[in-house]
Amino acid sequence: MQVLLKSVENDAETRCSICGQGFVMFWERQTKAERAEALREVEATLRLQHHTGNAQVHPEKGFLVPAWDGPVAFSGAAILGNAPVWAL
Repeated sequence: MQVLLKSVENDAETRCSICGQGFVMFWERQTKAERAEALREVEATLRLQHHTGNAQVHPEKGFLVPAWDGPVAFSGAAILGNAPVWAL
């Protein structure tokens, strides 16, 4: 299951537990169990991004959890989650 995340200032659906950066999420699937599992993976990914050593911790552009090598616009999360252009 993929989740597309995009950093936002307002109306965040989840926040990084370390820095408080907010994100909106676009889901590939919608069952409660799948969302709970994916949310745990999202939270772990956001924490790990603080350990990369990059000046910019979280990507400004939309990014996928789990990571995917293809274009974000063609991901299941973007297509099935009806992600708007600004999130890609």
